[in-house]
Amino acid sequence: MIVFILRRILSTIPLLIGISMVSFFIIQLPPGDFATAYQNQLMRQGNMAVEDAQKAADQYRQLYGLDKPVWEQYLRWMKGIVTEGKFGYSFAYKKDVGELIKERLPRTLYLALAAHAISTILGIGIGIYSATRQYSIGDNLATVFAFTATAVPRFFIALVVVYLLVIEFNSPYVNRFTSPQYAFAPMSWEKAVDVLKYTWPVILIAGFGGIARNMRVMRGNLLDGLNAQYVTTARSKGLTENAVIYKHAVPNALHPIIMYQGTVLPYMIQGELEAAIVLNMPSLAPMFYSSLAVQDIYVSGGFLFIYAMLLVLGNLIADILLALTDPRIRMA
Repeated sequence: MIVFILRRILSTIPLLIGISMVSFFIIQLPPGDFATAYQNQLMRQGNMAVEDAQKAADQYRQLYGLDKPVWEQYLRWMKGIVTEGKFGYSFAYKKDVGELIKERLPRTLYLALAAHAISTILGIGIGIYSATRQYSIGDNLATVFAFTATAVPRFFIALVVVYLLVIEFNSPYVNRFTSPQYAFAPMSWEKAVDVLKYTWPVILIAGFGGIARNMRVMRGNLLDGLNAQYVTTARSKGLTENAVIYKHAVPNALHPIIMYQGTVLPYMIQGELEAAIVLNMPSLAPMFYSSLAVQDIYVSGGFLFIYAMLLVLGNLIADILLALTDPRIRMA
């Protein structure tokens, strides 16, 4: 088991390097850079001629190394991450990118993990209910819900939720993570309840598609399991139906759900990104979106690198969980 885990960990190193290279080069593809946005800003202010704005932009490029080749910028960026743990300097926020990520990443992880917990628990529960009551009214309603939740974009759901909260219900719990009096207070039960008042729409929207996906996977695999020979054998031995379902069929049907855990966290972060941008929550999502708009490359690259790390870490955890539940995996 230890050899299996070490082999999986070592295989993630070249994967992360490759992902970081692709991510950094992708964010460099749009024409111009942050200095171009800086030049346009100076010109829009109307107090600087075109030539002077161009000269100021060129000085900006030289100061922060934006005039260097892309490969040289990448190597300097990776050197800072490996040797100093720094993700570069944010031109827009005038701060170290690591500080920005450290400030906002816990909020993003909280939203994503809460959405993941809800989607897993509800999805598995609804899937078991549907599979054990095949073609009933409840099963049909759950199937309709699953297809609807999968088809409707999450940003559209976020827009509907914002309209209902702001226009119809005039809710004050929008666009914040917590009330002002709890902003710098230590975590307590009162603060946790206050945070939930503001964040439940994002959690619900981010986990909406996950509920549908888990429900469909659980339903399909449990139906296959209930028709398998080992279930028939268990019934022939006189076991109760609940024992057949929950001790034999459900554990085997959970394997695809466990495998899915490797990609679920980035998937939930993607849902959090869509919802948080619409609701303007102070998490990583709006910061990532604004950095793309002004080509703040180190913020964008840092976010993509963290996103890739979470994806690789999720797959590693899924591999370990599968190895614990299925001995055949350990022998692969």
